[in-house]
Amino acid sequence: MAFVQVTLGNHAGETPLLFEKLVASMPEILSCHNVTGDCDYMIQIVAEDLDTYGTFVRDQFRKLPGVTSIRSNLSLRDVKSSTALPV
Repeated sequence: MAFVQVTLGNHAGETPLLFEKLVASMPEILSCHNVTGDCDYMIQIVAEDLDTYGTFVRDQFRKLPGVTSIRSNLSLRDVKSSTALPV
């Protein structure tokens, strides 16, 4: 599991919309959030192992339109994971 911060170089025109459309079609991507702060998107990616993740980033993710920065944080272990809402 990787939590990835992505920055786009171009925020104008169709670039962000095309980026989001392509991200939504990739089964390796579990979630994608347009966020505030140091990056534009926080993305959760799953891969079988580190080699598979590296291949995915190199061959597919880096080629997405507008991507200028990718910063990966790899999960060492799952402390808590839930989809239940507290209300």
